[in-house]
Amino acid sequence: MSDAYAIDSHKLIYHPKRVVQVMDGWRNWEAAKSVYPLYMEVSPVGACNHRCTFCAVDYIGYKSVMLDPDILQARLVEMGAKGVKSIMYAGEGEPLLHKQIARIIRDTKAAGIDVAFTTNGTVMNDAFYEALPLVSWIKVSLNAGSAETYAKVHQTKTSDFERVIKNLTRAVEVRKAKQCDVVIGAQCLLLPENADEMVELALICRDVIGLDYLVIKPYSQHMFSETHLYEGIDYSPYLKLRQQLDALNTENFNVVFRENTMKKTLDALHGSGERYEKCQATPFLWAYVMADGSLYSCSAYLLDDRFNLGNLNEQSFQDIWEGDKRRLNYEYVKKDLDIKECRLNCRMDEVNRYMNRLTDAPVPHVNFI
Repeated sequence: MSDAYAIDSHKLIYHPKRVVQVMDGWRNWEAAKSVYPLYMEVSPVGACNHRCTFCAVDYIGYKSVMLDPDILQARLVEMGAKGVKSIMYAGEGEPLLHKQIARIIRDTKAAGIDVAFTTNGTVMNDAFYEALPLVSWIKVSLNAGSAETYAKVHQTKTSDFERVIKNLTRAVEVRKAKQCDVVIGAQCLLLPENADEMVELALICRDVIGLDYLVIKPYSQHMFSETHLYEGIDYSPYLKLRQQLDALNTENFNVVFRENTMKKTLDALHGSGERYEKCQATPFLWAYVMADGSLYSCSAYLLDDRFNLGNLNEQSFQDIWEGDKRRLNYEYVKKDLDIKECRLNCRMDEVNRYMNRLTDAPVPHVNFI
């Protein structure tokens, strides 16, 4: 199975109670008020040591701000009690630059919340490796199969390529030594600069590092990004890579070639394909915390006040989530948000397609199960 973790799909089907809550909440605010996120993305720090050519959040400015671990600990306890099941630490900066990231891992897990990371992998240290058994998965952004192309895309030193390989190799060794089940993978945006290095990258991930998987996915233009370098990439010529990459799969390693997402990108480029009319994931199933403590209902609208629900440094998680700003956001998304203005293939795209099938576009004769 080349996508054992449903990376090119979704996992909402495994949370039927929350689905029912969202369907009820879509009808009225009083029901929606207490429907808390299953999943959150949190940015521990705003600064980043890379300046990737594709960075979606370049418009935020990589500010040197970070979450207060004491305040975050209190909010994590709240989040866990309110039904948040998972947090991915990533964000507008490099999450491992936070000096107390190991503590944050421990505090998150102690609150009953699963922990994951998307990181560039350059600054893994002993404290992080020590906390590795508490992490569900790590996905490292590794956007080339050679040091030269890596440096060009990440806009960094060529030596960072070997540094990341070394750090990931150690993470795999630590996992084995500690006999823990953290899943360790990499992801790569498929770009014109690196397209001819995908097989080489997959072999590095499989044979040199010993990763569990490599995700290869299409670029998605952010509405607010300063960069438009890759806007409108035609992924048709790249679909043939699937066969080459599938041949590299083994019992212990998979290349997750996100063909489904690429085809949706192509459909949008050609003005074809079906899409839902309303976002039912927002503001219900997920949320985003910026490094300055601001809580947003959608990561595609950071710095847009219509999606800013409040600040965790100033209010409790419950007060924000059940407050007036979320109610206003709920009404806006439900009545006024034009989905055509949203980022294509956003993180909640497959979730929204699923919710749409349940609500707005059921198949005929649904009672004949």
